[in-house]
Amino acid sequence: KQWYQRRVAITAGDAIMIVRRALKNDSIVAGGGAIEMELSKELRNYAKTIHGKEQLLITAYAKALEIIPRQLCDNAGFDAITILNKLRQKHAQGGKWMGVDITSEDIADNFEACVWEPSIVKINALTAACEACCTILSIDETVKNPNSNYKAPNALPGNQF
Repeated sequence: KQWYQRRVAITAGDAIMIVRRALKNDSIVAGGGAIEMELSKELRNYAKTIHGKEQLLITAYAKALEIIPRQLCDNAGFDAITILNKLRQKHAQGGKWMGVDITSEDIADNFEACVWEPSIVKINALTAACEACCTILSIDETVKNPNSNYKAPNALPGNQF
């Protein structure tokens, strides 16, 4: 019983903070994966203008953004491939607020459908994700540093160092 009371108190506190943040920062974007699909489209278009590793990185980031609408589809029991293809098509045609519509198992203009998210939440989430990725990559670079003077011993059976 006490656990449920604490959960209710925490949830109510979270809801109050969301409302407070929304009142402070009144900028919103369409939810349901709409903003992620639009960002993915823009990044894919930009990636076509550059070459090399940067193009691969930007394309991978664009693909990663599509995990949000894909997960929404999976959670709702929808065919994610069909929904994502419809979303890509609509976003290519200029439907920047098109997202997953869980009530009709289809896509919809989620801005018009009042499925909104505060912009600040999306900005913070994308910033945190990018920082985490950069941290992982910097650790990987440190581990793989080619300028290191250390030579690892050959650990294959039968080889002596």
